[in-house]
Amino acid sequence: MRRLFSLSAAVLLAATVAACGDDGGAALELTAALPEQVPSGTEIRIGDPAIQAVLGASGLDKELSEAGVTVEWANISGGPQSIQAFRADKLDCSAVADIPSLFAAWTGTSTKIVFQSVIVDPLTHPIYQLGVAPGVTVTSLADLRGKRIAYSAGQAQGALVLRVLQKAGLTQKDVTLVELTSTGDSYVTALGSKAVDVAPIGAANVKIYKGKYPGATAILTGIRDDASTLYCLTSAVQDAEKAAALKVYVGLRAKALLWQNDNPDGYSKAYLQAVQGLSAADAKDVIAADGAKGIPATWDNAIARLQATADLLAAEQKHDKLDVTTLVDRRFEKVEAEAAGSKVVTGDAA
Repeated sequence: MRRLFSLSAAVLLAATVAACGDDGGAALELTAALPEQVPSGTEIRIGDPAIQAVLGASGLDKELSEAGVTVEWANISGGPQSIQAFRADKLDCSAVADIPSLFAAWTGTSTKIVFQSVIVDPLTHPIYQLGVAPGVTVTSLADLRGKRIAYSAGQAQGALVLRVLQKAGLTQKDVTLVELTSTGDSYVTALGSKAVDVAPIGAANVKIYKGKYPGATAILTGIRDDASTLYCLTSAVQDAEKAAALKVYVGLRAKALLWQNDNPDGYSKAYLQAVQGLSAADAKDVIAADGAKGIPATWDNAIARLQATADLLAAEQKHDKLDVTTLVDRRFEKVEAEAAGSKVVTGDAA
């Protein structure tokens, strides 16, 4: 059970919070200011493996504990896993792209995005390339006509496939979409076994894919695909104690990404090698492919891109229209920008 707020904190929050049941903190309205003080012993359950490693390597984890925040880490990331954990009430927040927040809404799970980051040069450093199976000729997006393409409707890769078809002037009827959830190296294996002709694979894995399967190729999409978020159950940001803890976490998460930019060797050893199991050489290739992370000064551009994606998915996958401004908690926008300070990115990069 969490400890009660101190009297001073209770007085400070009295105008905006109301008492809840014994299992949670005081209720916090979504329009209320984020609390400044974290009650001692406050715990948040987060699936954010890369940042978990970076916080430890950088020493920023000490600032979490000094602020009174305890994190129960979960080895979870990505849409399907996180939504399942949300529904089972096993998780408060998870690191994902932007697509899971849409599918959470469409399937009845209320969430809020509390963190947005970008790649500083997103077209030069895409998250995905289109892997092409050995023996298959695809040198441009137009060549996708008639091909079998791996497709996962509820993941970022699925949304990218639809955006690629849109850019190429093709429809779903012009290709064969092969339903396949992207987990681990499932798409690389499907390509290597020629179960599909084309699949979006991590740009950082392209070199490994080509080395493993002679004749394998890959092409660029020319589409910005760098959306990266932390999204949380709405109930978590409506819990005053957890909201206070998340305010601290969001600020430190911004600092962690900037530390990662400045300390590639530290990030390589702490996460890519120690957690992901990559060799030092492969980790170096991944870092080069990933590019520098950026903290946007404003979420305006990210929200506009998310709305465009939501509109496309609603049309192509027969979902209800969705106003994505209901999926973001912009109280945290200023928190991460202030943490990044002069290192925020603006303009087209944001």
